[in-house]
Amino acid sequence: MSVLAAFLVPHPPMIVPEVGKGSEAQIEATAAAYRQTAQEIAALAPETIVISSPHTVMYRDYFHISPGKSAAGSFRDFGAAQVRFEEEYDRELAEAVERLARRRDLPAGTLGQRDKALDHGTMVPLYFIRQVYAGGRILRVGLSGLDLGDHYVLGQIIAQAAEETGRRVVWVASGDLSHKLQSYGPYGFAPEGPDYDARLMDVCRRAAFGELFDFDETFCEKAAECGHRSLVMMAGALDGRAVEARVLSHQDVTGVGYGVCTFYPQGPDESRRFLDLRLAALERRLADLREASDEYVRLARQSLESYILHGKRMDVPSGLPAALTERRAGAFVSIHKFGRLRGCIGTILPTADCLAEEIIQNAVSASARDPRFDPIRSDELPWLELSVDVLGAPEPIESPAQLDVKRYGVIVTRGHRKGLLLPDLEGVDTVEDQVAIARQKAGIGPEEPVELERFEVVRHT
Repeated sequence: MSVLAAFLVPHPPMIVPEVGKGSEAQIEATAAAYRQTAQEIAALAPETIVISSPHTVMYRDYFHISPGKSAAGSFRDFGAAQVRFEEEYDRELAEAVERLARRRDLPAGTLGQRDKALDHGTMVPLYFIRQVYAGGRILRVGLSGLDLGDHYVLGQIIAQAAEETGRRVVWVASGDLSHKLQSYGPYGFAPEGPDYDARLMDVCRRAAFGELFDFDETFCEKAAECGHRSLVMMAGALDGRAVEARVLSHQDVTGVGYGVCTFYPQGPDESRRFLDLRLAALERRLADLREASDEYVRLARQSLESYILHGKRMDVPSGLPAALTERRAGAFVSIHKFGRLRGCIGTILPTADCLAEEIIQNAVSASARDPRFDPIRSDELPWLELSVDVLGAPEPIESPAQLDVKRYGVIVTRGHRKGLLLPDLEGVDTVEDQVAIARQKAGIGPEEPVELERFEVVRHT
């Protein structure tokens, strides 16, 4: 067993006395739990300390692993330059991780930015650990904008690499919980904040890591957490093992959630293959959705698959209902993967001879030409969820008071700049949000006067 134990810890710089200068007393319970964690790590005497940090180099579509031989850092940016670290990296383990990631087609490795400065998400845990344990090299791992499942896979890969290299490893998942727990906190209050912390700490208490996948991305954003992906990655390193879990502390007195938990792997437990269970359940759900989808969505999927698998845009097939072949309308095709947007392209007004052709061309564009995403790969096809929005004719309105975020989409126009947002989108709860996002999409400033239009849609799933 190469992963000896894993730990969830926060990273507030103020917990370091040289930074806090007395203010750290308000989170003494967290500091005491931290000191206990450090003692447990010292007792395990790991050869390598893996630290997953939200504040090291982070890319949208790539996991960055500490490059080079070593790195140094200090709390200079927090007024304590005298607190310094010089750490040696485990290059052999990093190379093994890169090799295994390539085998599994996971974008992870030491490419990209070569900034050697240690971040505070790494240094705060090291502050406590190095007071009682000077041994062990480190492997610093960044998070990414990829799916939670990809973070879990990287955890699996790192555990496998530790096994293959014979390393005795502990994992430190660095991450704060919600940053919106108190109205007096630096980030204010949101009701999702306390809800997130309660749910997350309950998951940790039971080591019910499969439930980490159930935290909706919009919910996590509203809670303003920063440690969820770090914890998911850590969970992947414990895949298929029973886990003894303890919650040592949880505090929210600063308006930010600080949780300290320990996780000790026990024997094998096949019921804890959480990613496999998630994918099996998702596969069943998507099969049911495909079976129940209507002609609009089936046509969009057929178009998308034809283009991705064969590189050509399909013709309008025969046998379609008249509503698709005899009508012209604007349409948007939206693609989601694992609950996250993977592509969305559409037309406000009709550009093709019929709605069927409109859907066919927009499905191709959404899968391959959305500038926010890489083109969809063939191996992603089984996990895609599609919807088609058919737009009604836009009508001018005088003010946002005539909008309804659930019923109407909005078009904002300033000269040649035009931004559109569909109605009833997850995470868009107010007209103010809807208009602001449409402005942002068009590059229109918040104070610039705009013309407003609204439209209704029929959504097909």
